[in-house]
Amino acid sequence: MSDKTMSAEEAVSRLESGMTLGIGGWGSRRKPMALVRALLRSEVTDLTVVSYGGPDVGMLAAAGRIRRLVAAFATLDSIPLEPHYRAARERGTLELTEVDEAMFLWGLRAAAHRLPFLPVRAGLGSDVMRVNPGLRTVTSPYEDGETFVAMPALRLDAALVHVNRADRLGNGQYLGPDPYFDDLFCEAADTAYVSCERVVDTAELTKEAPPQSLLIKRHTVTGVVEAPNGAHFTSCAPDYGRDEAFQKRYATTPWAQFSARYLAGDEQAYRSAVGEDS
Repeated sequence: MSDKTMSAEEAVSRLESGMTLGIGGWGSRRKPMALVRALLRSEVTDLTVVSYGGPDVGMLAAAGRIRRLVAAFATLDSIPLEPHYRAARERGTLELTEVDEAMFLWGLRAAAHRLPFLPVRAGLGSDVMRVNPGLRTVTSPYEDGETFVAMPALRLDAALVHVNRADRLGNGQYLGPDPYFDDLFCEAADTAYVSCERVVDTAELTKEAPPQSLLIKRHTVTGVVEAPNGAHFTSCAPDYGRDEAFQKRYATTPWAQFSARYLAGDEQAYRSAVGEDS
């Protein structure tokens, strides 16, 4: 067993243009924003991004880093539609594969199990099949003869997720009310980088919460990044809630202006700028 800790910059340095990148979290909740900001400081581009989308998608789309997006939605939760994602769609600057939330989940599960697809009822009788003409259906070989959508595996070259706690070996723990699907993102990826609020000793992981909170297993993790407040401005319950005031500033500020103010420097510069403007 080895120490997998690294900096956000070291993690991003292992990513390459053209990759399929999964980003964990949900909407504007527990997104790996410190890693996303590090990615924006790199030259990596032409990405296929797979995400239950939030500001991760919005920022990468605004910066022109996304070639194709696979998503069930792109929202800021308290702001229903991610504004920079909407602008990118209106400009036609990215391709979109839009699927049902359950289809997305089964695509991750198929990839995690290294299966080419999994059958799912979600999507039948909807426009999902019309807007995704490449999707196929399968018929049960048993007596029921039921028809299902054959949701293809969402295989990832790399995944970025954020959790509350992690150890140096790559075990990751959530302490909030919802695990989302961060474990599946890691299992569906060839490499996975986990940022956390705090790196702790392995023995400490079961002192704050029960063993079932150990969402992410070390064998699926390539690197661990300690990033206090690393989900900001999204929420990371119970450590902190969403920064609604800053999220509103993000949503209403032209991208060039926002980027120049908050993303031109390193993570410390970001934190300083946020603190000055709070």
